[in-house]
Amino acid sequence: MSHNTIHWFRKGLRLHDNLALLEGIRNSAEWRAVFVLDPWFVQNAKVGPNRWRFLMQCLEDLNNSLNKLGSRLFVIRGNPNEVFPKLFKKWEITQLTFEVDTEPYAKQRDQTITDLAKKHQIDVLQRVSHTLYDTKQIIKKNGGSAPGTYQRCLTVMSQLGAPPQPEPTLSKDDIKGCKLCMDACGFTADIPTLEELNVKENDLETCLYVGGESEALKRLDKYMTRQQWVCNFEKPKTEPNSINPSTTVLSPYLKFGCLSARTFYHRLNEIYRHNKKHSGPPVSLEGQLYWREFFTTVGSDTPNFDKMVGNPICRQIPWDDNTQFLEAWKHGKTGYPFIDAIMVQLRREGWIHHLARHAVACFLTRGDLWISWEEGQKVFEELLLDADWSLNAGNWMWLSASAFFHQYFRVYSPVAFGKKTDKNGDFIRKYLPVLQNFPAQYIYEPWKAPLKVQEKFKCIIGKDYPKPIVDHDVVRQLNIKKMAAAYAKNKEAKEESPKKKKQKVK
Repeated sequence: MSHNTIHWFRKGLRLHDNLALLEGIRNSAEWRAVFVLDPWFVQNAKVGPNRWRFLMQCLEDLNNSLNKLGSRLFVIRGNPNEVFPKLFKKWEITQLTFEVDTEPYAKQRDQTITDLAKKHQIDVLQRVSHTLYDTKQIIKKNGGSAPGTYQRCLTVMSQLGAPPQPEPTLSKDDIKGCKLCMDACGFTADIPTLEELNVKENDLETCLYVGGESEALKRLDKYMTRQQWVCNFEKPKTEPNSINPSTTVLSPYLKFGCLSARTFYHRLNEIYRHNKKHSGPPVSLEGQLYWREFFTTVGSDTPNFDKMVGNPICRQIPWDDNTQFLEAWKHGKTGYPFIDAIMVQLRREGWIHHLARHAVACFLTRGDLWISWEEGQKVFEELLLDADWSLNAGNWMWLSASAFFHQYFRVYSPVAFGKKTDKNGDFIRKYLPVLQNFPAQYIYEPWKAPLKVQEKFKCIIGKDYPKPIVDHDVVRQLNIKKMAAAYAKNKEAKEESPKKKKQKVK
């Protein structure tokens, strides 16, 4: 049967390895590509200006790629629940295709749209391509629940065999005999300007990471040609505070689906096959893709995964509610230059190194400020280009020792950790210009500099740059005791729970 089809882009902003896109267009007489921009999200969602810019670049690139095939991307404004019935009717649609999304909000949204489509007697085709595997298969293979540990997830995935090979890129051969419709039929459908998204372009820094599939594939090619680097890659040995990123910075492209995880995986394994000596999970590049798969799978199967209360895998910890500390952390004003420089980089560029995320997350939660990981999660959700719902929540639980990681007594030093890879403090000097002339011996602890030194370099601590808001050596010990008490209380609650269940049964 030949359909009049809409392919609905959400994530999966690419033409390579997009099975729903390919299958839909191959059985269509007429075809359109749609992205729905909900004005509610523009006004209310936690999306920072850098990520809006990145998303618009992704849409522009996707539109350009479709133009080369004789098609275009329709960016329709409105709530999907209200938009699609109008599109179905106006364009006489008989088929809707889209990529499976596992996030709670997305699952609810997709079910609503699927029900609407059925009411209009429209076929719906969903296919998995955002992850290496169908997360439902992993859960089924694990006995009906998500694997509780990374290692268990690796075991289950190995039982499923290698991830499917990526699908070919959409080409002119795929669209032979299909009419690619260009008329928006009265709908506003162009790519939004940043002004429409309430983003002031003058407030943005120079764009370091351009969004889109074209850039993603260039970036992938750039790193895959460095075969020895790929083979030797170990995430913990990369530098959190190098001036130029010491990792691939492919995560934003994976988040928006400009790059297929399966394409990345099979490119890596092609290199590994020809080089017997290479690093492996969890620290290898392949291991990073498995982390993504693990957190996505657990997130898809765990109630309230992004919250502490009502989350069955998260320890309940009595965090403080200190708005002054939180604001200082958010805006890089804690008085610890390593922490502050990372937070300035995040706000300015939309990306920070994986280990830098470790340092600032530990500092906010169990290390120093004793503030809930949910607050940090919200800040990352707003500011990171690669803010992925499952990975963001999973990593924050890990770093706060609320779930997955339990060695709460291992605390990152906001002073010593940065010194390991940047003794001179060049990273700090770049992002905190007020300290750029400080001697290396004081750059990580400027409050220790004699007043004469502070005056000489025109930075008085407590005036031009803040004093430390906490004493790390003191609060670290106090917080370890608090964590020990919280762990003990959680253990008691777990032991009590089965007793209560038995009493109810009686």
